[in-house]
Amino acid sequence: MKGAISWSHGHYTPPLFDGGDIYVNRIVPFTDGFSFEWDECPHTGSYHVFWRERGVGEYNEAVTSGTKFTLGGLVTGGDYEFYVTADDKKSRVRLARPGVPPGTVVNYLHPEDNAYSFSGHALCSPSLVRHPDGFLLASMDVYSGNMPQNLAIIFRSDDDGETWYHYTELFPCFWPRLFIYRSVLYCMAVSTEYGDLLIGRSVDGGQTFGVPTVLLRGSGRVNENGCHRNPVRFCEYNGRLWTALEYGCWAKGDHAVMMASVGINDDLLDVNKWLFTEPVPYNPNWPGVAKGKAAGCIEGNTIPSPDGSKLYNILRYNLNGSCTPKHSLAMVMRVNPDDPEAPLEYDRVIHFPGNHSKFEITPDPVSGKYISIISRILGDSSSHNRNLLSLAVSDNLFDWHVCLDLHDYTDCNPSDVGMQYISYIIEGDDLLYLSRTAISGARNFHDANYSTFHRLENFRQYLDKRA
Repeated sequence: MKGAISWSHGHYTPPLFDGGDIYVNRIVPFTDGFSFEWDECPHTGSYHVFWRERGVGEYNEAVTSGTKFTLGGLVTGGDYEFYVTADDKKSRVRLARPGVPPGTVVNYLHPEDNAYSFSGHALCSPSLVRHPDGFLLASMDVYSGNMPQNLAIIFRSDDDGETWYHYTELFPCFWPRLFIYRSVLYCMAVSTEYGDLLIGRSVDGGQTFGVPTVLLRGSGRVNENGCHRNPVRFCEYNGRLWTALEYGCWAKGDHAVMMASVGINDDLLDVNKWLFTEPVPYNPNWPGVAKGKAAGCIEGNTIPSPDGSKLYNILRYNLNGSCTPKHSLAMVMRVNPDDPEAPLEYDRVIHFPGNHSKFEITPDPVSGKYISIISRILGDSSSHNRNLLSLAVSDNLFDWHVCLDLHDYTDCNPSDVGMQYISYIIEGDDLLYLSRTAISGARNFHDANYSTFHRLENFRQYLDKRA
């Protein structure tokens, strides 16, 4: 076999891993069934599809000439297994569970399906982007705690999110952020949790990416400090392109906040053009912070002040059960745009009703308001819940209120259901967003089994309301 210096593309299968001869690349459950798709492969005749209730009885069989099949009349919440054959070729046995997910399913992964066990068992870290050629791209990584966590999957929609199909895969790639800069598609990611910080470029619409540049070295171990960078946004300011990251790990108890930046006219793949601020650990003695032992801050938003005079990093603030207050605070750090290597400075703590999950903040170019889609927290008893997704708004970046609840699953067990880590785009009068969604039999609220796409039409009609 040949060596590799770049991200892999298409369907990634590691050596010695039984990926099957036919690749089932997408599963879409619905109320009483599911559909699935697979890659075309050389064969004579037709494809044969086999399915049954998991571990029960003989397989049913059907014949099809296409590469997509739909099964209906099944039990909602039941577990089913299936596979595809053609000539002497056979796919892995895959798992699916009919359910009622919100929005449009981009992808699904049963929590006990081992098709990606070399990386993980859950679909996390959504990133949504509109390519200059008009289509949408949605990416996600494949996660499990204490697993390798090194595969990203990208799907494409050519009809504004109505339908989706498998597009490509990147390996090793975790926490990917797809973004467009100067009309070119890039991906910033890490090689694995707390691994190396990478950036790569695609010149063919995301079908392939060139050799990624290593920007920072990490530990690549969950119990040692390394690069932490979920798919957060980029911001152009003062002649540079800025984005947030952290250095640390949960096992050590803290993540030190940082910024990365590169000149707006520089080659983003030239490591020598990037500059990084020195990491700043959380300080419990900063004025106005929560009382008690907090777990620090991660997943920052790089955004200018309303008058454009300052550049901030507004972060998720991890308050644990012993802190006072227990929820609804976000951390504001100030960036020195004139010195891209200067450590961030503490600015303030603000009230923010969705602090315990990653959030994005974007200025609306029409209304001038700032918006965010958050996993809303209602009180002390729900300080870690992610089962209420809401639209929040601010006039000045620092004072926030909820104007609309988008998806309310507060009648469900919060340990089982979550809509979280939203990546969104403002397009005209609509908000398009991608959710890491755990529902209908996920392992837990955190380890999502779905990636779902949504559209909120005429969103500005809600901005002056209060939920």
